[in-house]
Amino acid sequence: MGIISQLLGQILVFIYENLSFGSYGLAIIIFTIFVKLLLLPLSIKQYKSSMKMQEMQPLIQEIQRKYKNDPQMQNQELLKIYKEHNFSPASGCLPALIQLPIMVSLYYVIREPLTYMFNMTKEQIETLVNQLNQAANGLPQINMKSIYFQIEAALRSGKLDVVENLGFMKIDLGKIPKLNFTEDVATYLPLLLIPVLAIVSTYLSSKLLMARTQNLKNSKNSNNQKQDDMSASMNKSMMFVAPIMTGIIAFQAPAALGLYWLTSNVFQIIQELIINKFIFKKKEDSNS
Repeated sequence: MGIISQLLGQILVFIYENLSFGSYGLAIIIFTIFVKLLLLPLSIKQYKSSMKMQEMQPLIQEIQRKYKNDPQMQNQELLKIYKEHNFSPASGCLPALIQLPIMVSLYYVIREPLTYMFNMTKEQIETLVNQLNQAANGLPQINMKSIYFQIEAALRSGKLDVVENLGFMKIDLGKIPKLNFTEDVATYLPLLLIPVLAIVSTYLSSKLLMARTQNLKNSKNSNNQKQDDMSASMNKSMMFVAPIMTGIIAFQAPAALGLYWLTSNVFQIIQELIINKFIFKKKEDSNS
């Protein structure tokens, strides 16, 4: 993943220096949208594969029931079904397997800008942090044990300008969002918008995904009610677990990471709405 992170890091630094008017926040938004658009064909392929798999479920379940005591014959009949429908079981997993290392690498790029944007070695980063701590002038010492210390170091060194001036308020993307009543309300309150919106957008994204999955199942007759109920229960759990996990991360990481998460979720919501309307709905109409 190091090679992927290095490549994505160079794209991000190019956007920051040339396309975002010196705004790191805008650079993150443009960068996230760029990567998501790059992965969009894979996402669409994955959706179509899921739809096709759902269409075949009654046939698959019938074969599994008919040959439940003969695994060899069951596999042979399933292969026939896949061949007849021009379907590969791996087609749904492959896009996800390709996307996963890219999304993980994207997370590391945002988390470690000195390494992946500015190509600094571990020794160079340590030297920079030591210099910044010596010239702290009352600022808290940068703790290199923190997994997000590079964002703070990039801010203090001037490599990144992560303070976003939105006119009526300023958001410091290098700070960790939290309630801090010892600071000015105008300083910490805007920061809370990012994790709150990230949590809400994660919930909405999960809800749309669950709705699409449920619609797919409702459009086909299923012979396995127990399996359907279990799947629905898992989807509902994820609808609440995902926002909780997002909140935990967003309130422990600098706001820059939360902004990336928020942008990714908003793109995912728009993507779900478009796919539901132009792919799933079109498929539904053609089958009715």
